[in-house]
Amino acid sequence: MLLNWTAIDRPLPQLGGDSGHEVRLLGWNIPPSELVHIPEHWLKYPEPEASLHFLLILLYLICFLLSTVGNGMVIWIFSTAKSLRTPSNMFVVNLAVLDFIMLSKSPLFIYNAFHRGYAAGHLGCQIFGTIGTLSGIGAGMTDVCIAYDRYTTITNPLEGRMSKIKAIIMIIFVWLYTLPWIILPFTEVWNRFVPEGFLTTCSFDYITDTFDTRLFVVTIFVWSYVFPLLLIIYFYTQIVAHVFRHEKALKQQAKKMNVDSLRSNQAQADQSMEIRIAKVAITITFLFVAAWTPYAVVSFIGAFGDRSLLTPGVTMIPACCCKFIACVDPYVYALSHPRYRVELQRRLPWLSIKEHVPSDSASVATESAAPNTGKI
Repeated sequence: MLLNWTAIDRPLPQLGGDSGHEVRLLGWNIPPSELVHIPEHWLKYPEPEASLHFLLILLYLICFLLSTVGNGMVIWIFSTAKSLRTPSNMFVVNLAVLDFIMLSKSPLFIYNAFHRGYAAGHLGCQIFGTIGTLSGIGAGMTDVCIAYDRYTTITNPLEGRMSKIKAIIMIIFVWLYTLPWIILPFTEVWNRFVPEGFLTTCSFDYITDTFDTRLFVVTIFVWSYVFPLLLIIYFYTQIVAHVFRHEKALKQQAKKMNVDSLRSNQAQADQSMEIRIAKVAITITFLFVAAWTPYAVVSFIGAFGDRSLLTPGVTMIPACCCKFIACVDPYVYALSHPRYRVELQRRLPWLSIKEHVPSDSASVATESAAPNTGKI
């Protein structure tokens, strides 16, 4: 049975602090047995209005439907189209799977929000936190694989092409890379998964005022955000530098030969396609950074800053950002990947997509374009 406290002071020593420490519970519907799992910080705020819960339910439903359709189409087409079954495109499928997993926790959120609180309980919170950690860190490391693949393909086109075995090993590594940050909080060996914000979502504990919490926040920040981001930046800057050097060499050679350009019309078209692919790659990587930076900021404020800034409403913003990006990604693929659009045009003609078949002489970057649209 749920207990409903309204503007009362109740001694809750099990929540931390000295015996007799008081926490004001304003309208939260929480099973008494679950109070020990909830950081005291959130219980200092009044329960959100029902309209806010229902607005978030609507938002999550839209994201879930868009993600199911979009990522489902990406997985279907990239897995079945012969022209897209390349080792490099295995990263696209992996990314789509992780995006779908990200939104698969929507039913848990909707159940909690419909009951206006921590209705799914501790087990539901552990499942929610596990899914979020797996999909978030996994997507970041998949972006690293995508950037690395582009780097080796463009800077070393003869020997840098991805093999199937190498792609499989890299994907297995991505999934193994996430395991410590699932196992440690799940088993409460180090940190734990706890509800946050409106108590309808869960993440690792960044709000408890202990040294262990602060150390965990710094470690997971470096492991899952800084390290992947630095690698992505390195690979893409090397790609840009290589392209600039290559273009400069072509212009110098053309000048010596007294011609305007050494490229044929088809080569220029293929080159513009590669530039288009590279722009999409950088754009989607930026979207991933934009999606997860709010979580990084919130967790650092919770661990080291003024926790009064972290109201329940504020902490729901990062949760919404990462869900939005996960459902947008597959539609960016459809807008940017020529061969993917051709397959959509062939299989779903009612979409009225008009795309010319890319030249078979196009570079490897054309054939494996979608990995460049890494998230996410």
